[in-house]
Amino acid sequence: MLANDILRKIRYSLNLKDKEMIKIFHLAQEEMDHATLRPLLKKEEQQDFELCSQLLLNSFFDGLITFYRGPAKTTVPKTRILDISNNVILRKIRIALAYKDTDMLEVFKLNGTTLSKPELSAFFRKKEHKHYKKCGDQWLRHFLHGLALYKKRPTRTETVSVKGNVWLRRKK
Repeated sequence: MLANDILRKIRYSLNLKDKEMIKIFHLAQEEMDHATLRPLLKKEEQQDFELCSQLLLNSFFDGLITFYRGPAKTTVPKTRILDISNNVILRKIRIALAYKDTDMLEVFKLNGTTLSKPELSAFFRKKEHKHYKKCGDQWLRHFLHGLALYKKRPTRTETVSVKGNVWLRRKK
């Protein structure tokens, strides 16, 4: 997948505006303005399309983590990843949104993709681990589409009523 496609899908899934995207880049110490951002969000066939580098995409995800979780309490020197893999992208989204395994599995399930916990955990292992599994473009595409459905789904509200001395909770 192109880095531009990933940026567009994340922007749509998380309902990010231009100002928020620029703020996310600034949180990662990247210079970004509206005129620089717009060509990155265009499709390949559109005029003024500009290819997003892997380094810029990595900075975006570092900024996304800071945007959602706040600045790190300890100062750990960040390593600049020149070639960001789909596994790293999944890991950074998981960290940014504070998702647990169940949340990740539900996102995949909303897109119609079934994945077991061991299969999911294989995406987050180190490359040297014997059970490491490379996350292909299709898996990432399924996750990003499911994330859009997960974030835009209607929320269930609970109503509480009293029946005698018993409190009942009903999900709508």
